[in-house]
Amino acid sequence: MKSSNGWTPERRAQQAARIREQKPWLQSTGPKSAAGKATVSRNAFKGGYWRELRDMTRHLNKCLQEQQRVLDHF
Repeated sequence: MKSSNGWTPERRAQQAARIREQKPWLQSTGPKSAAGKATVSRNAFKGGYWRELRDMTRHLNKCLQEQQRVLDHF
């Protein structure tokens, strides 16, 4: 049975065996430069702050609008 991405269970097993033989993780050194280290330090960052920032911006805008209404009243 072929999956939607074209990999059969046999092909997947063969590829896994090849990877276990070659062990590419043993040759990986990671970033060496400061710029490279800074870049990879953000790999796991998924975001998540944009909603908080959006909500704070909306709240701030409401406060500023209210302040403007009070100032216009005088």
